Amino acid sequence: MEAFIDLDPVDWRLLELLQADASLTNQALAEAAHVSPATALRRVKRLREVGVIERFTALLAPAFAGRGLTALCEVTLDRQGAEHLDAFEARAVAEAAVQQCWRVSPGPDFMLVVWAADMPDYLALTQRLFTQDANVRNVKAFFATKRAKFAPTVPSP
Repeated sequence: MEAFIDLDPVDWRLLELLQADASLTNQALAEAAHVSPATALRRVKRLREVGVIERFTALLAPAFAGRGLTALCEVTLDRQGAEHLDAFEARAVAEAAVQQCWRVSPGPDFMLVVWAADMPDYLALTQRLFTQDANVRNVKAFFATKRAKFAPTVPSP
């Protein structure tokens, strides 16, 4: 993404609409943003090309699977050199069960949001990702009992 991109009110309105419902047709998006369909299409294309819009995706309801658990995991490494942080991060993002991976400071080195079908599935993940990595010093997992809010949006200024 460019270091700086100047977004005007039309760009922000398009982004707000797409964050609320990325399945809008270009026609519906243009109408809601009060611009022509050609303008909406051109601006959304530009926002994608410069990296403001990373991707479009569908968010599934957590209850869809009928079961499953979400764990928030604090991970602390023994060695925090750039190569060690990069190596753990690469392994974490390659793991399908890891939904989010954040490098954080201060405190632990990483915060992971993990989804597992059940506790045996979570145990298998911990074996693959944490136990087999000699550089992982400590993992503290917190299991979600309720999701009160999930709004992965960036508000307009």
